[in-house]
Amino acid sequence: MFYFMKPLPEGKIDTAEWKPVIKNQWFRNHFMYFVYCLQIVLVVLSSINGIWKFSNILVRYVLFISTFLVHELLHVVVIYKVGDISLTHSGIFFWITSGAVLSKLRFFLFMSLPLICLTIVPAVLYCFVPEDLRDIMAYIVWVNSIIAGADIINSVVIAIKPRNSIFYRGYCKS
Repeated sequence: MFYFMKPLPEGKIDTAEWKPVIKNQWFRNHFMYFVYCLQIVLVVLSSINGIWKFSNILVRYVLFISTFLVHELLHVVVIYKVGDISLTHSGIFFWITSGAVLSKLRFFLFMSLPLICLTIVPAVLYCFVPEDLRDIMAYIVWVNSIIAGADIINSVVIAIKPRNSIFYRGYCKS
């Protein structure tokens, strides 16, 4: 089932068996400050590179919204048919959560697929595309990297977990 703009129904978690993905309470409480700082750094770097001036504002808006939608669709593709999906928001941030138990590989793919497809691959292809497409690709790369601020940090956190870990709603067990 897909829940649009409302959270998933409560799930039972045995905290004796399941531990928070981010064990450090201070880091868990301040996670979004790290995301904001990363996003600010990425906005500053993209501004230095002149990404925000490549075309008129309508083209930039259409590309921004398209990049955002493809980013979220790539998240959904990974967990589609595995469990319930909820798309909610907090302020300007959108969150996709799943009621599925995910393996480390699938959860890592869930977090990093949009980053790979909309930032890393276009950044590599940037060198091989015609000159008139480079500004568009650079814009998509920077916009997606900014959108993926939380995904970047989560991907690192997931990568350092043990190989046989499984994940469920912000908790993991090995």
